[in-house]
Amino acid sequence: MPAEDNLIQCLQVLITSEAGDKHAKHPNLTFTRAQPKSDNRLTIEPDTLRQKMQGIGTSFTQSSAFVLAHLEAESRDEVMAAIYSNKGANFTLARSHIGACDFCVEGKYSYAEVADDTTLQHFSIAQDYAPFNRSSFADICDPEFTLLPMIQQANNIKAGQGDPAIKIIASAWTAPPWMKTIEDWYIESSAATSYEVGGGELKPEYRQTYADYLIRYLTAYADEGVDIWGLTPVNEPHGNNGQWESMHFSPESQNQFIKDHLGPALHSSAHPEVKLLIYDQNRDGLEQWTDTILADTETAQYVYGTAVHWYESTYLVYEDCLERVHNKYPQFDIIHTEGCIDDLGKPAPEGILDPEGFQETGWFDCDAFWWNDNATDWAYTAIWAPKVEDHPKYTPVHRYARNIIVSINHWMSGWIDWNIVLDQDGGPNHVGNFCGAPIMIDTHSKYVYYTPIYHVLSQFSRTIRPDDYAVLTRLQTPALAQDTLHACATKNSKDVVSVQLLNTSKTEITLSIELCQQVAELSLPANSVVTLQLQL
Repeated sequence: MPAEDNLIQCLQVLITSEAGDKHAKHPNLTFTRAQPKSDNRLTIEPDTLRQKMQGIGTSFTQSSAFVLAHLEAESRDEVMAAIYSNKGANFTLARSHIGACDFCVEGKYSYAEVADDTTLQHFSIAQDYAPFNRSSFADICDPEFTLLPMIQQANNIKAGQGDPAIKIIASAWTAPPWMKTIEDWYIESSAATSYEVGGGELKPEYRQTYADYLIRYLTAYADEGVDIWGLTPVNEPHGNNGQWESMHFSPESQNQFIKDHLGPALHSSAHPEVKLLIYDQNRDGLEQWTDTILADTETAQYVYGTAVHWYESTYLVYEDCLERVHNKYPQFDIIHTEGCIDDLGKPAPEGILDPEGFQETGWFDCDAFWWNDNATDWAYTAIWAPKVEDHPKYTPVHRYARNIIVSINHWMSGWIDWNIVLDQDGGPNHVGNFCGAPIMIDTHSKYVYYTPIYHVLSQFSRTIRPDDYAVLTRLQTPALAQDTLHACATKNSKDVVSVQLLNTSKTEITLSIELCQQVAELSLPANSVVTLQLQL
């Protein structure tokens, strides 16, 4: 708290907006002891500390490495610095895949390719170093720049500026096929009759082998200088209806797997400090999974927290669910481990009419796409979803900023994006599941496009740092529509409060900031993300 005769100092105002600002510095605010002028008021209570933050991050994938491998070393180094250095986004969290996922060039690989190798004698992570040296990859500048070299360079950037290594949460999309009931990577949706069939389940006799497989991955990566911070048993245990690599768990079977196999094995391994997170799928299922696993004290002793994704809705954050879970299990973290713009740029399929005439082109190197109501879930095919109304067209920047801000207000300790880099088509993806990424690169022309999502995530990451605490905020906007304005705040050990604001409207909004019995008046530009850093 500032002394009674001292005024709060505004250290900086950063703005990213549809008008063209890219975490640009704007004139600082002046705090006074006057009365608020606006009916819109944000009250910040910096002494009411909530969850400790792990930070903001993005993901390492083979696809991202493949796209970056198309750049000359100098250009690639510039992009890597823009992602991981303190002169760029300075991300502190990350996710990576254990074995193949859909965002691999060819997919369908594991680290235990020899069937029935229960002792994992043939275990190898060589695939994560395997060069991109096929004749069809002629445009690649550096075929040796693959998944592990990308992670190692990112950590080297951190080490070079005296920062800790990136906290990586690793997830397997599937066990090796020979460990699963379907004995295959997946059964495509046309042949699958359920999520369980599409990805298969672990055979009972290989449950311990799979636990050992995950721990061997931790050891192999540590031997290459990469310490993994967190681990989930599998990505998206509900499956994906056999569209790409997957494996099914129910809450009950994952609970048993952790209690009897993975938990004890991890605890007695060389990596007991690795954080085990459960679930790793959409927020609407969070409560069922935590009530099954975290309520079981025998299992919960091995668990650090819960990982969630955002794909159940284009606009809902499920803050009511986050609140209930935190209230029941306050000692466990909740971390968002995946979110992206699905099926970027695909036109409406035959028979599904788009009344606004959405066009496939226009999103690459076009900021207007990302700032307006243009994106769709699953290229209009969300008609199968249980609640179609939860999947309307949406503005990509709003989806990101809203989700992060509201999540922080409701106990989320970390937020990780999916692929950091993809190509001009939203790939490569070996099953055609093309998506958006913060940075898109034309692998032919080598043009690097930093989308507005990159600038928003960078603005958040640079001002929401590990070991900061979320603080209580109260937002009053009596004359505004519900989704018009969002706000959250965090505080660091030096009593710097960072305030994040999203104005989703096409008009400027005036807002009174109330902090420590002082007030500052702020004008938020139309369609913008604004960050204030305030010294108490």
